[in-house]
Amino acid sequence: MITLTPRAAKQVRSMHAELNDPQKRLRVLVESGGCSGFQYGMSFDEPKPDDAQLESEGVPFVVDPTSLAYLSGSSIDFDDGLQGKGFEIRNPNAQSTCGCGKSFS
Repeated sequence: MITLTPRAAKQVRSMHAELNDPQKRLRVLVESGGCSGFQYGMSFDEPKPDDAQLESEGVPFVVDPTSLAYLSGSSIDFDDGLQGKGFEIRNPNAQSTCGCGKSFS
């Protein structure tokens, strides 16, 4: 299970409304790269047949099977404070993370 905090859900809903394409869903993913080996990614995309279709805080989103294995149990928050960090993924499966919080191993 992957969860969104209320702040993250509010931000995703706002961004999705601006997109004006009801077929697209938030996609949460993990890809090779970043300074720690893997990096998080998020985009709006049409669901693919093998995607896991999830929902949290009333927001539907998709995750591919490989990314789901890395992200299981994660929580996604949104920080719009003075640092302007944006989305933050708290991943209990990460052995180490980069200082920027965007990559992990």
